[in-house]
Amino acid sequence: MTVRTAVMGAGSWGTVFAKLLRDAGGEVTLWGRRPAVVEAINERRENPDYLPGIVLPEGLRATTDPAEALAGADFVALAVPAQSLRENLAAWTPLLPPESVLVSLMKGVELGTCRRMSEVIAEVAGVPDERVAVFCGPNLAREVAAGQPAAAVAACVDEERARRLQAATMTPYFRVYTTTDVIGCELGGAVKNIVALCVGIAVGLGFGDSTRALLMTRGLAETARLGAALGADEHTFAGLAGMGDLIATCSSPLSRNRTFGENLGRGMTLEQVVAVTKQTAEGVKSSEAVLELARKHNVEMPITEAVVNVLRHKVPIKDAAISLISRSPKPERYGV
Repeated sequence: MTVRTAVMGAGSWGTVFAKLLRDAGGEVTLWGRRPAVVEAINERRENPDYLPGIVLPEGLRATTDPAEALAGADFVALAVPAQSLRENLAAWTPLLPPESVLVSLMKGVELGTCRRMSEVIAEVAGVPDERVAVFCGPNLAREVAAGQPAAAVAACVDEERARRLQAATMTPYFRVYTTTDVIGCELGGAVKNIVALCVGIAVGLGFGDSTRALLMTRGLAETARLGAALGADEHTFAGLAGMGDLIATCSSPLSRNRTFGENLGRGMTLEQVVAVTKQTAEGVKSSEAVLELARKHNVEMPITEAVVNVLRHKVPIKDAAISLISRSPKPERYGV
């Protein structure tokens, strides 16, 4: 039986995820907000705004009509910016097929509520946790679109649904693992964007590999501390959804969060960087929500705090760096 999926959001990762599903043999309809993008996908098999030069597979359909996209879907993959999820999903909820699995492709935490994306989905759509899945990992859109070997994690508290999502997304070039640790996967995806902003700032300032290694490893420790407080499996952070995603996002020039940070480190103002950034850098807005979530659970996250100080409180980057490095050191233990 052919699996049918609606991918809601025709940005870079939504488009690549739709391609992945189609390459795996599924039936896919991609919803896009902008008619010009939808027309290009249907007529030229290309998304020129987000993935110029990438040929999309035959049979991948796009539409601006959410009802058309959602009709009969087994999976509904949500690929909109994290902070717009609540509003979009509220409009789509009456159209959701009753047994569909709702899959979060987003990596963020909601401002104001500090809810993870799976929590927002369950609340707004009125579905049990068993019908909400998360798809995450070190997946840079253009590399996956080009068919380069890659892997991801399909997470759901219902193991059978996680395996179904795994089967729907496996291709010869893309391997998918499963887990029931939704919390760990979501925190890994959200916090790595914040760490990548900090790494980008360091690169922009001219710092080298030692600084990057410092930020990445201590960033992973921050993520693990928050995960432990929220009930995640600590082993998740050593895998694709934790360390793997962190390495890719902090190391690649294709990473929008690292690039955003680099521009700040080179001396551009926040307003200037926002003006030249064409795609959403989720860590910019999620950093504040992640820090608030950490404080609610009495978890120290100094890198996240430094990023918030720079972005929200306009603390000069060099002052934030000095404050971060001059903190009193503690015993080095994994996850502490």
